[in-house]
Amino acid sequence: VSNQLIKQCSVLVDGFGDDITPTSPEECFTQGSRVRLSCNYTVQADSILWYKQYQGSGLQLLYLVTTNTNPYELRGEPQDLRLSVKLNKERTRVDLEISSAEVTDSALYYCALSSIRLL
Repeated sequence: VSNQLIKQCSVLVDGFGDDITPTSPEECFTQGSRVRLSCNYTVQADSILWYKQYQGSGLQLLYLVTTNTNPYELRGEPQDLRLSVKLNKERTRVDLEISSAEVTDSALYYCALSSIRLL
C-alpha cells in the first residue's frame, strides 16, 4: 500500500483594499509541506494583519506584525505555532509561512494594512 499525499489547492489569498495585494491568488500544497503566502503593499502602514476564513464562518485573526524597525508580533487566539510572519527589508512584502501544512489549513486568507500604532 503506498502513502498518498493529499494535495490541496484551496488556499486562497486576498487583500483588504487596493494598497495590498496577494502575489498569488491561490496556493497548492501537500500535507506536511511548508507553505508561504505573500502580499505586496504600496503604502506605509503601522501594522499588517493576517486573517483566515473558512467558508460560512467569520474572520479569525492569525497574526499581527508591526512594520517599524523593531517589529512586534502578536499571534491570534488560539495560537498556531506553525505560523510565522516575515517582512522583507524594503517593507513592501509580507509573508505568512505555515511550517507543516494540514488539511484544515484549506481556507481563504486575508492580508490587511492598519494605520493604528501599537504602544
